Amino acid sequence: MAQINVNNLTFSYEGRFDNIFEDVSFSIDTDWKLGFLGRNGKGKTTFLNLLLGKYQYNGSIAASAVFDYFPYPLSKGQMQRALADFLEEIKPQCELWRVICELEQLCESAEILCRPFVTLSPGERTKALLSVLFSGENDFLLIDEPTNHLDERAREDVKRYLSSKKGFLLVSHDRDLLDSCIDHVLVLNRKSIEVQRGNFSSWWENKQRKDQFAKAQNDKQRKEIGRLRQAVSQSGAWADKNEGTKIGYDPIKEHDRPTRAYIGGKTKKMQRRVRQLQNRINHEIEEKEGLLADLEQPVDLKIVPLVHHKETLIEARDYALRYEGGKEPLFTDLTFAIARGQRIALHGRNGCGKSTLIKMILQKAGYAQADLPIAESGTCRAAAGLVVSYVNQDTSMLEGGISRFCLRHSLDESLFCAVLRQLDMERAQFVKNMEDYSEGQKKKILLAASLLTPAHLYIWDEPLNYIDVFSRMQIERLLLQYRPTMLFVEHDTRFREEIATAVVEM
Repeated sequence: MAQINVNNLTFSYEGRFDNIFEDVSFSIDTDWKLGFLGRNGKGKTTFLNLLLGKYQYNGSIAASAVFDYFPYPLSKGQMQRALADFLEEIKPQCELWRVICELEQLCESAEILCRPFVTLSPGERTKALLSVLFSGENDFLLIDEPTNHLDERAREDVKRYLSSKKGFLLVSHDRDLLDSCIDHVLVLNRKSIEVQRGNFSSWWENKQRKDQFAKAQNDKQRKEIGRLRQAVSQSGAWADKNEGTKIGYDPIKEHDRPTRAYIGGKTKKMQRRVRQLQNRINHEIEEKEGLLADLEQPVDLKIVPLVHHKETLIEARDYALRYEGGKEPLFTDLTFAIARGQRIALHGRNGCGKSTLIKMILQKAGYAQADLPIAESGTCRAAAGLVVSYVNQDTSMLEGGISRFCLRHSLDESLFCAVLRQLDMERAQFVKNMEDYSEGQKKKILLAASLLTPAHLYIWDEPLNYIDVFSRMQIERLLLQYRPTMLFVEHDTRFREEIATAVVEM
């Protein structure tokens, strides 16, 4: 067992006025199964890159371990080749037999190592690269969002596999995955960093208890500050009144009054008490500000669904899709309907046609889509005049600034920025181009646009990829409160179970 010691770490990207990390210190062990938590944009991926030595920083990171990172960056040339042909290019001295052994633990055939990497499904790609990652010895592994875009079966395989391993730092917002695989958490709070033993659920329970205590202490101190302010005001008034009695005093005519010295001494005593009370107020305020520094208080989001005059908005009967020229259909005999107020989840393995079905529904609702080389049979109808708000799983089209995005999508820029702030995006991000955002921040752009678009039907295709845990819970509360009509694809099991009123198995 070795330790990674981080001391007084300070880092900022060139051209930024704010620090990502400032005077940060903590220690972790290299045999831990460590979950890495924090809001989008807090610096999780940045910290992994600092461990890999990609950036210059102030402070020190002392580690005897060798770091390796998932996902491996692959070139266009490598994507066209079989993984077995370029193993050593991404992991020097990697042995094929070790990779095959790891693949077996992931319930995957070694045959995928011999196919062009570009032809593999998202699940096959993840399993192949994880097998390479864990084929070494004594490495401390940095794993960044391994389950994005994976179907439930692939997620279960990855979850079971990681739970049998140790010596890794896992960035993930999948609550089930974190509960199954980790024994410690490293958390980037708002103003601090903490290391704690346990999984996500135990940490979340402790955090809620800690936050509740902080709120209670804060309320108590607010009352104490109010009482002290009142005492300061009263004592100050007494001191001023006594100070005034020293003026115009004639000891011969007013021999029964206290002496000037007595009044002066009493006044000084009161003024000293005023200063002491003021110091106590300042101390209480400092403590109160520290109490709530790491408190997560997500603002309740709002959505304005439209009500369509028809009860059934989408109806499919004996519906089937097949790519033109393809031998096998994506799916057949699909029958379902979406009625007002329902939240329908499409569920199935990667490649079964969920996203293709969504694109066909958008097309039938009158939303221009690129001509799809798709042959269809059966019926699929959308209600006339249906207004749809769509969140694409792909964020690659986002470019330029927020003003340009709002203009293109007819959004009120001030309201749009307000929603992004409610999703915990910092104002400093608003002046950047969206190409420079993290993947989680890009997804929040699409979600904020959808929330500001009144619609009869909200269609969200894997909306939570890269979205932090706190925002996921925030979105869950929103959907349960406003109950918009929805069709969505989401592989986060807890989200789907919480939100869906019905599941369409594909």
